Amino acid sequence: MFNCHLLGVTRDSSKDEITKAYRKLARRYHPDVHRGEEAKKIASEKFTLIASAYEVLRDEESRKDYNYMLDNPDEVYRHYYHYYRRIYAPKVDVRIVIVVTITVVSGIQYWAAFSRYKEAIDYFLTVPKYRLKATEIAKEEGLLIIEEKMDIKGAYSKPSIHDILWVQLICLPYTTAMYIYFYIRWFYKFGILKEEYGEEEKMYIIRRNMKLSSNQWAALPDEEKQEYLDLNLWEKSVFEQWKQKKDDETKAKLAESASYKRYRRWMRKGGPGTISFIED
Repeated sequence: MFNCHLLGVTRDSSKDEITKAYRKLARRYHPDVHRGEEAKKIASEKFTLIASAYEVLRDEESRKDYNYMLDNPDEVYRHYYHYYRRIYAPKVDVRIVIVVTITVVSGIQYWAAFSRYKEAIDYFLTVPKYRLKATEIAKEEGLLIIEEKMDIKGAYSKPSIHDILWVQLICLPYTTAMYIYFYIRWFYKFGILKEEYGEEEKMYIIRRNMKLSSNQWAALPDEEKQEYLDLNLWEKSVFEQWKQKKDDETKAKLAESASYKRYRRWMRKGGPGTISFIED
């Protein structure tokens, strides 16, 4: 009954009675109404105890925990846990924090995607080939704004509301179900029934072999995709031979590059931290 004793109330006192008792004692023991360092110190200590008691008794949940402590003094550690949880736990609902965080992330995500798209549009408008193509399409459709007809695919394509975090989370159950369905269907058709791959399945295997994301694959020209199909790159052995050939060609080009030769000499001499007087 320590808190009740401090405020001069009983266990059954109402909230209004507790508030009145606290205000009366606060006016009496507030440090500002006392003179002298010693008197202020004593009053401050008393005022702190009164304020702590009031904080416990004015809140229904903490008062319930306090009453439970009085009835069950043997569970001392549990009392401390509940007390400090009430005092120091965040007062804001965690659900609100999560909603606000997801909303902010979604907004930043869409803004970043739109900024990338706008930068790509501004760049492609400076390239004659793309500008002429967009102009021709716009004229055919009777439009004055050619920016709307710029064909940008992949990571720099026009942002869609379906790509933001909020929509992805809402659609997560559906996306997960479709993902599971895709692999079950794939295993049944091509693993059990041994059916032939269609064009769509071949492109999917090629993309996986090349370790490209869906956005990266979408950014490739249709002619390049068709070339990969014609080369049968969906076959593992054929793809490995093709990749080895591409790697060898890349190494040969690098070996003939003057800048790459300088880079290799620089790495042999010590690499990062080495002072070089080569002018590029």
